[in-house]
Amino acid sequence: MVIAMNEPSTIVERQLDAYNTHDLEAFVNTYAVDVRIDRRDGSQIIGREALRDAYADQFSEGRCRAEIAARMAEGDWVIDHEMAHGLADEPIRVLVAYRVRAGLIDRVHFFG
Repeated sequence: MVIAMNEPSTIVERQLDAYNTHDLEAFVNTYAVDVRIDRRDGSQIIGREALRDAYADQFSEGRCRAEIAARMAEGDWVIDHEMAHGLADEPIRVLVAYRVRAGLIDRVHFFG
């Protein structure tokens, strides 16, 4: 099976790699300029610049890392069952749904 470089799961994996290596620019560049992220607490991040601002501190401190327990993909959507480390005393288990369009993540929903 040949996997295209702009296939949704490839884009989400590139985003995860940048997150885990704390490469803020590579991370932000996997997202659409007008990305909308619905967070677990009900708040939203709208736009690439707001995303950069939201993650800048934790990336500079090098304290975030995520493991994928499971991944499903269908069409434009990739859903990861993630274990997030470094954000709280214990790992945070969360489901994250990513929509990829035109090779960029344009919608994200955090559940859990």
